[in-house]
Order: sequence, then structure tokens, then C-alpha cells
Amino acid sequence: MTKIAIGSRDEAAQPDCLKALVVEFITTFLFVFAGVGSAMAADKLTGDALLGLFAVAVAHALVVAATISGGHISGGHLNPAVTIGLLFGGHITVVRSILYWIIQLLASTTACLLLKYLTGGLATPVHTLASGMGYLQGVGANILAGGAFSGASMNPARSFGPALVSWDWTDHWVYWVGPLIGGGLAGFIYEHFFITRSHRPLPSEEESF
Repeated sequence: MTKIAIGSRDEAAQPDCLKALVVEFITTFLFVFAGVGSAMAADKLTGDALLGLFAVAVAHALVVAATISGGHISGGHLNPAVTIGLLFGGHITVVRSILYWIIQLLASTTACLLLKYLTGGLATPVHTLASGMGYLQGVGANILAGGAFSGASMNPARSFGPALVSWDWTDHWVYWVGPLIGGGLAGFIYEHFFITRSHRPLPSEEESF
């Protein structure tokens, strides 16, 4: 059974942690800026909802591909649900997880504030449940869609920035509950049921020559 490590407050002052937080801020900022920006542009440039959705999806995919280069430094989470999945899998401490969440939300908010400024005050699009869909259905859809890895509205940070800047919290909690439960379960299940661990004894003195 993987144990969740708490970590220490001193972890925040460690050079590798500080470097990881800076990279996580930059990559999350780029992800949200491109994702929300493309959604805002799609509303203005095309009246075709399907074409607009495709453009937004491509924008998210391209920026994720571009930010992979920073993955070896911060892990390239971009998403609080991914962070909680790694926490439950025992790959990151509670302290560093909290720091990552703060940085991710700060980056998302900064990106949306900049977009609002650059577009002359246009509202940042906010995710809400479709008409006729209940709260439990929304949470279930988030979980079943693999919230930790799908991005867009399955990313709490991606949803937080637009909601804060637009001050529209309609159904916002759904985009936290679903992805975080999904991310936590994904990390736990993958670590305990899909990772094969084997112990290889160190070679004896005779075998090492």
C-alpha cells in the first residue's frame, strides 16, 4: 500500500521545488491562455459550433504538446486533478501538491485577466452544465471521462480562472468534484493495480566481476 507523504514546510524553499513551481506556472498559464483565448476567438470568428469546438480542442492539444518540454522539471501537471492523482499514487508530497494547486490557480487567473485586458473587456467563457443535466450526472460525466487527463472543463484550474474573472460560479463546484475524484481514483488504481513491482537483489561480489 502506497503511503501519502506529508512533506515539510522547508520543501517550498528547496531550489528544485521553486524551479518546478515556476515551470508549472508558465506551462499552466500557456495552457489556459491558449485554451480560453481560442474559445473566445471561436465565438467571434465562426458561427459553426462544431468547427469552433474543433478549433478549441486543437489549441489545447498544441499547447499541451508545446509544454511537454517542461515536464521533466515540474511534471507538467497543468491540472489539480493530475496533481491529486500523483499524490494518491505516492509520487508527490501533500506540501508540494498544495503549492502546485496554488500556482495552477494563480496561473489560470493571470491568463484570464490578461485575456480580458487584451480583448477590451470581453467576458471569459465559463463552463456550466448542459440544460437538463443534473448535478450528479455532471459529476459522473467528469469522473467517467477521466478528468485528470482530458483537460478543458475536466481541469479545475482551467475552469477556475474564467469563473473568477467573470465572477460566474454557476455549477462551478462540479468541475472540482468530478475531476478530483476521478484523478485521485486514477492515481490510486494505476499505482496499485497496473504497476508491477519486482525486487532484484544486488549482485554478489562474484557476480559483479
